Amino acid sequence: MDRYLIINADDFGMCRGANLAVFDLFKDPKSSLTSSTIMAPCAWAPEAVMFAKENPQFGIGVHWTFTSEWSKYRWAPVAANNTDSMRDEDGYFYHESDQFEDNADIDEVEAECRAQIDKLKKLGLEPSHVDNHMGSIYGIETGRFELLNVAFDVASDYDLPFRFPRKFTEDQFGNTMLDIKIDKSVIETIFGNIVGYADECGLVIPDYLIPNEWNPPQTESYENFKEYIYEFYRSFPEEGFIETYMHPAIETDDLKGTSGVWHRRVWEYTILKDPQTRQHLEALGFKLINYRDLKNLLK
Repeated sequence: MDRYLIINADDFGMCRGANLAVFDLFKDPKSSLTSSTIMAPCAWAPEAVMFAKENPQFGIGVHWTFTSEWSKYRWAPVAANNTDSMRDEDGYFYHESDQFEDNADIDEVEAECRAQIDKLKKLGLEPSHVDNHMGSIYGIETGRFELLNVAFDVASDYDLPFRFPRKFTEDQFGNTMLDIKIDKSVIETIFGNIVGYADECGLVIPDYLIPNEWNPPQTESYENFKEYIYEFYRSFPEEGFIETYMHPAIETDDLKGTSGVWHRRVWEYTILKDPQTRQHLEALGFKLINYRDLKNLLK
C-alpha cells in the first residue's frame, strides 16, 4: 500500500492572519499544504469561503467549532436558537473541551453541527470534509462518546469525510495536542466499536491522525522546530492514509492580539511555505493528497 499524507490547516477564518497564510500556501505549488477547514462562527469565515468558491480545486471543509479558547477574542454558536447548553456565563462557547462535554445537550450539538455546515454552504462553500476544533466532539475529555456518534451521523448525512483515525497508535495516548484525559483501557475497549459505527455510517476516515506537539526544545527556536518536524514526519507509519494538521498564520495585529504564542502559528506557516519541506516529504515517499482525494480513493 502507498503512503498518503494530508496536511490540514485548521482555523481557516479564525483571523485575517490565518486567512492570508492559507491563501498563500494554497496558491504556492511548492508549499506542503493540501487541505484546510473553516471556523463558521468566526468573523473572517466569509472571506475564507469566498476564496474557496473562487478556487474549488482545493480541499476546504468545515472546522466544527464548539469551544472559544481565547480570552480577548470570543465567538458563539451559529444556530439561531436552542444553544444555551453550549454557552458560558458570557454567552460564548466554553473555553475548554471538558466544559463543553460536561454541559452540552446532544440535540443542541447536532443542530449546531448542521447549522455550521449550512451557514458555510449558504455562503458558497462546497465542503470537502469536516473536522473539529480542539477535539471537543470526540468525547475524549470526559468519555461522552455519544458526541462522536452525533459527528458521525451528521457527517454521513452530508456525505462528508470526517477526521477520525481508523487506527490508534501507542504514541497517541501521550500526545499533548490530542490531550486524551480518559483511561487508556477505556479507549482500547471501545475503539473497535467506534470505528465499526463509522463504517456502518459509510463514513470515509483516514487511517491515522498524528498532530505535532509543542514541547521543548522545538518551542525554543524556529530552527529547532524545523528539525523536530522533519524527524516527526520521518516517524510516520510506512503505509496508509495519514493526516496531520497545523495552524498557519501570517504575523498580523489581530493574530498577535489573540494569542500569546502567535509566533508558533507563524513558524507553522513558514515551514509549510518552505520548498524543502515538500521535498523532504516526497523523499520519504509520501503522496500528498486532500480529503476530496481521500474520498475518491476509499469510496
